Amino acid sequence: MQQAVVDEARILIVGLGLIGGSLAAALKAAGFAGEIVACDRDADEIARGIEMGIIDGGDTRLAPLVEDSTLIVLAVPVLAMDGVMHELAGLLERAAPQVVVTDVGSTKAAIRDCARRAFGKLPTNLVLGHPIAGSEKSGVAASNPDLYRHHKVILTPQADTDTQALVRVRALWVACGAEVLEMDIERHDQVLARTSHLPHLLAFSLVDTLARQDERLEIFRYAAGGFRDFTRIAGSDPVMWRDIFLANREAVLTALDDFEAGVARLREAVATSDGDSMLATFDRASHARQYFDTLLKKTSYQAGYQTMESNNLRYRVRPGGRVSGRIRVPGDKSVSHRSIMLGALAEGITEVKGFLEGEDSLATLQAFREMGVAIEGPHQGRVTIHGVGMHGLKAPSGPLYVGNAGTAMRLFAGLLAGQAFDTELTGDASLTKRPMGRVADPLRQMGAVIETAEGGRPPLKIKGGQTLKGITYDMPMASAQVKSCLLLAGMYAEGETRVREPAPTRDHTERMLNGFGYRVERRGDTAWLQGGGKLAAGPIDVPSDISSATFFLVAAAITPGSDLTLEHVGINPTRIGVINILKLMGADLELSNEHEVGGEPVADIRVRYAPLQGIEIPQDQVPLAIDEFPALFIAAANAQGVTRLRGAEELRVKESDRIQAMADGLTALGVDNTVVADGIDIVGCRDNRGDGPNYGGGRIDSLGDHRIAMAFTVAGLRAGGEIVIDDCANVATSFPGFVELTRSVGMQVDEDRQEEA
Repeated sequence: MQQAVVDEARILIVGLGLIGGSLAAALKAAGFAGEIVACDRDADEIARGIEMGIIDGGDTRLAPLVEDSTLIVLAVPVLAMDGVMHELAGLLERAAPQVVVTDVGSTKAAIRDCARRAFGKLPTNLVLGHPIAGSEKSGVAASNPDLYRHHKVILTPQADTDTQALVRVRALWVACGAEVLEMDIERHDQVLARTSHLPHLLAFSLVDTLARQDERLEIFRYAAGGFRDFTRIAGSDPVMWRDIFLANREAVLTALDDFEAGVARLREAVATSDGDSMLATFDRASHARQYFDTLLKKTSYQAGYQTMESNNLRYRVRPGGRVSGRIRVPGDKSVSHRSIMLGALAEGITEVKGFLEGEDSLATLQAFREMGVAIEGPHQGRVTIHGVGMHGLKAPSGPLYVGNAGTAMRLFAGLLAGQAFDTELTGDASLTKRPMGRVADPLRQMGAVIETAEGGRPPLKIKGGQTLKGITYDMPMASAQVKSCLLLAGMYAEGETRVREPAPTRDHTERMLNGFGYRVERRGDTAWLQGGGKLAAGPIDVPSDISSATFFLVAAAITPGSDLTLEHVGINPTRIGVINILKLMGADLELSNEHEVGGEPVADIRVRYAPLQGIEIPQDQVPLAIDEFPALFIAAANAQGVTRLRGAEELRVKESDRIQAMADGLTALGVDNTVVADGIDIVGCRDNRGDGPNYGGGRIDSLGDHRIAMAFTVAGLRAGGEIVIDDCANVATSFPGFVELTRSVGMQVDEDRQEEA
């Protein structure tokens, strides 16, 4: 939690109700050493506040209290603000020279306009704010010193607001335990109209409607918990809420218009017994609340949409341990993404088993819900997708947020280029640094209109309604994401789309398109399809992700005494580079129970410890193991001799520069390495046949890259001391339950959530 000291001699609170009284109580509880006085038109409230010990004095008149006040908090109803500000304008010369004024109003534009009328302009020492906290109770007697703890306070400074004034108001709320954010005034009023004002309006209306019916007593007698929870806020102060609705009238009306349109759509669905439409609405709402609640625990308000930030999750890996047992890692992320995309565009219902319930895959799922697709689940890896056909998607109401998923953003770019509506694709802080020109440029050759940020980076703004033409494209760099993007766009293009890759890449998109009945042909290094086809729904059984399995393959391969079996792992020929490379290094790997599910080959993989040898990694294996190299670098650190990698430029533009990030981490552990533009040389241990450590412990910065964090977790098995890995929150994007699974096979990993400094 942020720490702050409130260095004010005298704080004046104007309006000693629940909000003002709770502020005074919170400051007293936090040990504020200055004086707190209050002005309220009700003398009994002043007396009660003094008796409660939350204020040191007060008056029903403002003039005697302004003198020597260093911070003035206006906590009166919104419609009373005009009169208070006009009175205050004539009194401020009595206040301390560096006095700061702030407020707690629920609407900001109206209060800003009051200030301009009262002062002739917006004073630079005025910092408008709004604590998002409250209760249906009112009056100073309801004051609660914990009212603001772990709640948000939004400040709305102007361009010329005094910096020190802003710092002092921020300190006031941080001392009360609040999380302080900043937002534009107009944006604040729009957001609060939807999230606070509209729910109160609906609660008042619903209770009033039912209370006026003849059978009202029976209705309220049998009301269940959901009714009571929703209507609790109808017990709030009617005068205060009348003032808020009047002050924020335009934004409330806009929010009400949107809500009425949604209710009208739902009413039509009920009237016509349109079950799919009802399911789409209910399921979208149900999962949106859970999904966005998860995101908001890690986000701040920036540029009008959420930006993922670190939640300071740290791994502490104790040295040593054994790896044994029989496990199944989560479903393949690449297949999970594609199953949702193609299932949504298919005609009919697609049943998916083994879906990866990580944040990246859930972001893709949520995006299609926002485009009108009814999706049931996920429930223990099962998802049911009610396809809308190739042209059945609807325009989302805002930007589509895909979190940390580079795969999702690049594949979305292809399929959204062919839609009739405009879309914007955004992502978290890591994703906004990753290059998207590699998909935007060839899509533009097909006729798409796409805007990117500087350097060809997200967000992507895609103009709908364009006529796409098939092209023949030679990829300058091997990339399954680029290939898949162009094939998806090619389904909406006139004629044939052909993509040639300079080296083999994963072919999940081609396999799955054929599985959905959309013919994709391949000869040598080129894949192609004709535009204008259709997708037919069908069942999908998602294999376990070989990228996730890799961390455990390496863990068992480097640790004496280990014997581990991984079940149902996808062994797509375009993904088995890690198996081939480990075998070349001398790993004891055995595949069994080989079979196909939905066109994808799978197998159980048993791995037992055997001494590894450094090798020169064949360049034809590099694209087949591009995501697995962070873990393979740990294998190299435990192999005898030097392991040399070349031709891996793609690693430089992943969630981090994975070559440099891994090199820095290896150096921190004492492992010699040399970085080159397209690869790295790693000097392994001299003798890897013993049980002792092969390197030391150390502190690792994962740079928010999930694969870096997981790779160094595995390194702890052969370390001489504790390995501490910072910034591990994004592991959940690809491998939910990673830490629990490592512990189940014998690794010693602890999670350490750090408070914000």
